[in-house]
Amino acid sequence: MKKTSETLGAPVADRETLKAPAKPRGRPLSFDRDAALEQAMHVFWERGYESASIADLTAAMGITTPSLYTAFGDKEKLFLEAIERYALGPGSAGPRALKEEPTARAAIERWLQESADELTRPCHPKGCMVVMATTNCSVAAEHVQTALTKRRAVAIANIRTRIQDGIDKGELPSDTDAKALSNFYATVYQGMSMQAKDGATRASLMTTVDAAMRAWPEAHSKRRKV
Repeated sequence: MKKTSETLGAPVADRETLKAPAKPRGRPLSFDRDAALEQAMHVFWERGYESASIADLTAAMGITTPSLYTAFGDKEKLFLEAIERYALGPGSAGPRALKEEPTARAAIERWLQESADELTRPCHPKGCMVVMATTNCSVAAEHVQTALTKRRAVAIANIRTRIQDGIDKGELPSDTDAKALSNFYATVYQGMSMQAKDGATRASLMTTVDAAMRAWPEAHSKRRKV
């Protein structure tokens, strides 16, 4: 399976839209661009794209408005770069699990379990940034909404591919609907994100993971042995 950096949170579709802007030439920046981007990511993660004002961003980043535009281009480009940072960091559990685990079931279970940890960590905002950051946005934010919709779609497609691989290898019944099953687990993840945002604990989310994994189809050979 090809290596990706998507998460349900984080596909790398639409490279032209999501690639980071080149660092400006000329006078060196007077601040740590990487540290500033980290702070911007947290603001967007906590408040969402439209609710995060330039004043909120510059205050958190410790820079002036002109410096923000010089280093990142504009608010939209800053947001898309922050999303990419999230996908490669806190939102990377899904791609790692899909790539590293030996079976489809183990991959999905590990992704959800690690997500229960990540979505509730006290060191950063709760919930998934890719799921939550553009909810209830206006038409003016259509471009960033589309970018995140594409990320989520690619992530679900990656889950579907991993499940289909499990079907082909006999890990799941041959009549398993890979599309329906991938959509089911994507919905579980998105629900976990919303619950985490509302204050659900890791323990509570882990019970959801356990319940979701009980819905995993067993191969017919395993059913006969029971």
